[in-house]
Amino acid sequence: MSKQVLVDALKKNGMRTSDAGEAVDTITETIAKELKKGQKFSLPGFGTFAVSHRAARMGRNPRTGEEIKIKASKGVRFKAGAKLKGSL
Repeated sequence: MSKQVLVDALKKNGMRTSDAGEAVDTITETIAKELKKGQKFSLPGFGTFAVSHRAARMGRNPRTGEEIKIKASKGVRFKAGAKLKGSL
């Protein structure tokens, strides 16, 4: 699925193309801002976006076998809501 699919879906409900594109951009920006603050973003029935923290750890270079230190990092997790799970 692409952004254009969402824009087309909004257009079917009477929105202009430019307004639909701005609406999709606003939603994605809002989700990103909330996650950046460390907050969860939940859409009831659809799911929840949350920040996950990965601790620093030791890994191996697959070519040389040498141990390397992998830095701590953050990522985004998505947990599907009951309604979305049920529709699959």
